[in-house]
Amino acid sequence: MEEKISLFVPGRLCLFGEHSDWAGLQRVINANIVPGASIVTGIEQGIYADVCLSDNFSVHNTSKQLKNTWVDFESPMQLSELKKTAASDSYFAYVAGVASYLLENYHVSGLKITITNMTLPVKSGLSSSAAICVLVARAFNKLYNLNMSTLGEMTMAFKGEQRTKSRCGRLDQACAFGENPILMTFDGEDIEVERLVVKEPLYWVFSDVGGTKDTIGILSDLNRCYPFAQNEIEQNVHLALGIQNQEITKQAVEFMKNGDAPSLGKLMVKAQELFDEKIAPASPKNLKAPKLHVLLKDEAIKALTYGGKGVGSQGDGSIQFLAKDEKCQKELVKYLENKGLSAHSFTIKPRHRVHKAIIPVAGFGTRLYPTTRAIKKEFIPVIDKDGLVKPVILVILEQLYDSGIDEICLITGGEEDIEAYTKFFMAPLLDDHLRKLPKKMREYEEKILAIGKLLTFRIQTERKGFGHAVFQCKDFVGNEPVLLLLGDTIYQSNTEKTCSQQLLEAYGQLDKPIVSIHKTPLEQVVHYGILTGTWEDKKQKVLKVTEFAEKPTVEYAEDYLSVTIKNKEKAYFSVFGQYILTPEVFTQLEKNISDKKATEKNGEYGLTDALASFIDKGGIYGFVPDGEMFDTGNAEAYKYTIQHYF
Repeated sequence: MEEKISLFVPGRLCLFGEHSDWAGLQRVINANIVPGASIVTGIEQGIYADVCLSDNFSVHNTSKQLKNTWVDFESPMQLSELKKTAASDSYFAYVAGVASYLLENYHVSGLKITITNMTLPVKSGLSSSAAICVLVARAFNKLYNLNMSTLGEMTMAFKGEQRTKSRCGRLDQACAFGENPILMTFDGEDIEVERLVVKEPLYWVFSDVGGTKDTIGILSDLNRCYPFAQNEIEQNVHLALGIQNQEITKQAVEFMKNGDAPSLGKLMVKAQELFDEKIAPASPKNLKAPKLHVLLKDEAIKALTYGGKGVGSQGDGSIQFLAKDEKCQKELVKYLENKGLSAHSFTIKPRHRVHKAIIPVAGFGTRLYPTTRAIKKEFIPVIDKDGLVKPVILVILEQLYDSGIDEICLITGGEEDIEAYTKFFMAPLLDDHLRKLPKKMREYEEKILAIGKLLTFRIQTERKGFGHAVFQCKDFVGNEPVLLLLGDTIYQSNTEKTCSQQLLEAYGQLDKPIVSIHKTPLEQVVHYGILTGTWEDKKQKVLKVTEFAEKPTVEYAEDYLSVTIKNKEKAYFSVFGQYILTPEVFTQLEKNISDKKATEKNGEYGLTDALASFIDKGGIYGFVPDGEMFDTGNAEAYKYTIQHYF
C-alpha cells in the first residue's frame, strides 16, 4: 500500500514591513542599508492536499473550488522538463520550479499531489503561489525524509519559486510556519525567524479592493531605489523601509505581546501613512491606490475597526483591517460583501498559558536503599542556593511556584505517601517550633504553606511505567497543556529565568509538545531517551524532532541519532527531564494502554512511545535551556549533586 500523507499550508498576510525583505537583501551590496523586518502571519485559509510517492511529478485536483478551471499536470521527473515548465507561463510553473530544485540538490524521485480543498483566494496578496511552493517542499521533505527544518522548507520553496518568472521577496514563504504570527528579520541573505505570542485575540479582516495591481511594475520601480539612493525620493524609501520600519515592527511586537489591540490598530494607520508619504512617490502610477484609500476613509468601516492598511506590495490589490471584536469582525465582512467585495476573516489567537504541572513521585527509591526505608526519596535533603537545607521535592516545587504554576498534581504510590506530603506542606509548625525560628525562616514557612495549597494528588495503584504514571493525571490535565517534571531532579538555571520558565516561553511560541534536552556523551546514551532532528533556529535552541529512541545502543546512536551543531560537530541530546505535554499526548497514552501497547522487554507503558507518535502528526520539539540538571535518584548522582549544586 502506497504511503500517503495529508498536508495543509495556509496563505500568509504581511501585517507590517512589506518590501523590507528584498530591501534588506541589498545589504549584501550596501552595508549601510538597515536590515528589513516584517511581521507575517499564516491565515485560516489555505491549500489542503494528499501526497504520495510516484515515479513522475504530478498535480491533480478533487476540490470543488477548482474543478471548473482545472487541468491535471504531469511531468517526468527530469530536470530539463521541470525547468522548462518553471520558466513558462504555465499555471504549474511554481510547483515545477520547486520540484526541479529538489531534484537537482537531493536524491529524490517523483510525487503525486492531489489538492483536496482550496480555501485560499488567488491573486489577493495572500501568497497562494508561495503556499503551493511550500506544500511541494514539505511533501518532498516528509516523504523522502530529507530532515529539513521549517526554515529549510521555506528556503527550498523560495529557491524553487525563483526559477519561475516571479521575483517575490523572502517573506512570502512565511506560510511555512503555519497559522502563527512571526517576526522575520532580513540581513543580507541571512533570515532570522521569531515566533510571536499574542496576549489577547486579534480579529482581522482582509478583502480584495476590486481594483488592479501591477506587482511587477511596483517592484521594478522600487528596485531602482537600491542598492544606493540617488535622490530624495529614493532616500525616503531607504528610510521608510529601514529604520522607520524597524521602529514600527518593534512597537507592533510589544502591542501584540501585551494584547493592546487599539494601539496596534493606530500603528497600522501610521504604517500606511508612512508608506503613502515616503514609498508611494517612488511608484506613483502603481501605488496611488484610490480604491484602497476610499475604504480606509470609510466612516462605517472606521466604526468597526481600530485601523487598516494595504496588503503585500500594496496598490489597489487587497486591504486588511483590525476589527474591534468578533462581532465587529462579522459585521465588517458582511459590510464589505454588500459592497461587492470578497472579504475573509481570521483571528490570531493567544497561546495557552501553562499553569498546571505534574510530578510522578510513586517510586520506592530502590537505588537509595536503605535510606528510603525511612523517608521517601523526594524528601532526601540538599542545600539550596539560599543556604537552607531542603527536601529535593521542595526545591522543585518552589521553582514551579516561582515560575507562575498554580496547580500541581503529585502522582503517589498510596495514601501513606499523601499523608507524608500533607504533613510537610499543609500542616503548620507548632507555635513552639515557629517561635524558635528567625524571622527569615518564619516568612519561608508561609511560602511552604502557600505551595501546599497548590497541591493535589493521584495514586498509581499499579507500577506499569512512566507513561502509565503520567496518564493517571488525565482528568487533572483536562483540555490544557501541562508541565511535567521528575521528582528526583533539580534544575539550575544560568539566567534569571528558571529552566521551567525558559521551557514555558518556548512552548508559547510553538504550541506543540516540547521536551527540554541537553548534550550527552556518546558513551552514556544507553542510559537515556535520545532525540535527533533538525534545528529550527540559528541559535540552535529549538530542535524539530525526527526520531526519539529510548536507551539506544552506542552503535545505533552514532549511526542514526547524531545532531550537527556549530562547527559541524556531532552531538547527542537526551531528555533534560522537563516536558510540556498537550492533551493529545494523554489521548495517545490512553490508546496505548487500552491497546496494551506496552514496551515488549519490560511490559511497561513508556512516555517516549507516546511522544514518538507525534513526530509525523504535526511535530514534537526539543528545547535546550540555559541551565543544568542535578539527579538525586541514585547514590553517585546524589553525591555529585551535593558537591556541585550548592
